[in-house]
Amino acid sequence: MRVLLSTYGSRGDVEPLVALAIRLREFGAHVRVCAPPNKIFAELLARAGVELVPVGKPIGAITEPSTESATARFVTELAEQFGTVAAAAEGYDVLLATGFAHFSSRSAAEKLGIPYRYVTFCPFMLRSPHQVPPVLLPGQSFPPEVTDNLALWDLNAQTINALHGEALNAYRASVGLPPVDDVYGFIFTDRPWLATDPVLGPWRETPELDVVHTGAWILPDERPLADDLLAFLGAGTPPVFVGYGSTRDVPADLGRVSIEAVRAHGRRVLVGRGWAELARIDDRDDCFVVGEVNQQALFSRVAAVVHHGGAGTTTAAALAGAPQVVVPQGVDQPYWAERVAALGIGAAHDGSAPTTESLSAALGTALGPETLARARAVADSIRTDAATVAAKLLLDTVGRESPSVPA
Repeated sequence: MRVLLSTYGSRGDVEPLVALAIRLREFGAHVRVCAPPNKIFAELLARAGVELVPVGKPIGAITEPSTESATARFVTELAEQFGTVAAAAEGYDVLLATGFAHFSSRSAAEKLGIPYRYVTFCPFMLRSPHQVPPVLLPGQSFPPEVTDNLALWDLNAQTINALHGEALNAYRASVGLPPVDDVYGFIFTDRPWLATDPVLGPWRETPELDVVHTGAWILPDERPLADDLLAFLGAGTPPVFVGYGSTRDVPADLGRVSIEAVRAHGRRVLVGRGWAELARIDDRDDCFVVGEVNQQALFSRVAAVVHHGGAGTTTAAALAGAPQVVVPQGVDQPYWAERVAALGIGAAHDGSAPTTESLSAALGTALGPETLARARAVADSIRTDAATVAAKLLLDTVGRESPSVPA
């Protein structure tokens, strides 16, 4: 069995695919991954011994659009990745995609006549009467007179068609494929996979969508922590980790505010540099900065994790039993902030630009004994076998499915 995994997204999209690739190989499959040519992704795949097919520009070279005209250019550029993905998929038996790879990957699978699956790492974009759809452009809002969730999802689908349809179909026509009438259905398919932990990111069954909920695909990390980091950890009480992951556009003073909020509780600070390039604000010895690091090993040794609310960071902190403060910066991050608060394993900051006082208040909740006890209890419930489950499911499904009819 030959499996192509395809993504165009951040670390949170790439790392779960690596976890799946490793499990697929254990079952005898040959796997390659299409992903952006960022150095960090190449290193991640190389450590796992998984073949990388670079696609598109590095993440960060393309920014998410904020206008309709920018969206058309964005979709065209993503669709133009079709040639690379189609060439990579030649001779393969199935294609599974995530992130923005749907524009190129589903079209490539359709052209080649091989089965296709789309996976998402957050329920917030899946049509359901139990949740309000996300807004798709800055400043956008839904009509206040429309209160039915499914009606709002219909409006959401209309917006997606308006934003993406023309550019997507123009490119599909150029490679000999028919137009798409329902872009939402094209992206998510009628049977999307959801790779979230059932406790952290639950899914309520609904007749509107046949969702395959596999659990979160967690990549085990065996890398040791650096000696200087271990020395800092051992030099005092557990610090609070502050990091905003793959988010570049954060408030200019977010690093300073975060450090001051932690210090307000008399805690030491461990700063994750991340894509926002956070740094020390002074030369006090209670602060230490780290770059790329094994979060699974680190988070089990900190007092709390202050972060942006990416699916991967949220899951890693939950698995470690570390209380969390989520300061959502956009996309699916408000969803994860709400889940952390609802589960009682931390606090959700209201808004993306905290003050020292507001972040200190949220951190006070996270550092409370009740939150710690709840975080440790939830950690015991997090599944770690979901990538194996998904690998079996993908191989079994392909074995039963006609290769000429994409799902």
